Amino acid sequence: MQISASVENLITTEEELREMLGYPSELVQNKVVSIIDEHCANFIDKSPFVVISTADENGFCDVSPRGDKPGFVYIINEKQLVIPERPGNKRMDSLRNILANGRAGLLFFIPGLKETLRVNGKAMLTKDKKLLEKMAVKGKNPLIGIVVEVEECFIHCAKAMIRSGLWNMDTWADKNDLPNAAKILLAHANLPNATVETIDKALEESYTKRLY
Repeated sequence: MQISASVENLITTEEELREMLGYPSELVQNKVVSIIDEHCANFIDKSPFVVISTADENGFCDVSPRGDKPGFVYIINEKQLVIPERPGNKRMDSLRNILANGRAGLLFFIPGLKETLRVNGKAMLTKDKKLLEKMAVKGKNPLIGIVVEVEECFIHCAKAMIRSGLWNMDTWADKNDLPNAAKILLAHANLPNATVETIDKALEESYTKRLY
């Protein structure tokens, strides 16, 4: 029997939510800072991976990953950081959302560390060449950077990482059982004359020749 979320069981108020789940501890309530202090800066400098959450003017949400060697996110000052925009698939979901909405949420990861760092604030796009050249890789400057003006910074607890076993290799699936990106793209895009082999070749070329 198919199960769906019934309307009568939906939670629609914060009051009901609080009655069920309660309130944060004093530690949690007071852990948020409004600047990139030395602790946040150290975390960001050691992070090779960040997830960006954005939404358009209608509230349609998107989340997108960015990654490079640790320290790839440049800290301008205690209120601003910039994420270099490397070559991608040209959908530009995050960039278009930032133009429309001007807000972003970031989640920084450090491999092996169970805690993550959350950063929320105003977002804008820059083409400042002097700034972007600080994030050059292999002699190539990013054309655009995502600037985030920090309003909130705080450490996020490790429970999700512990439950998921994300960094525990013993919990990882066998490589032969992992989803195949080329097969998924073939099924979803449904392009004429495309095959798993041609898509896989295109992906490999993009991954090896167009990273920067």
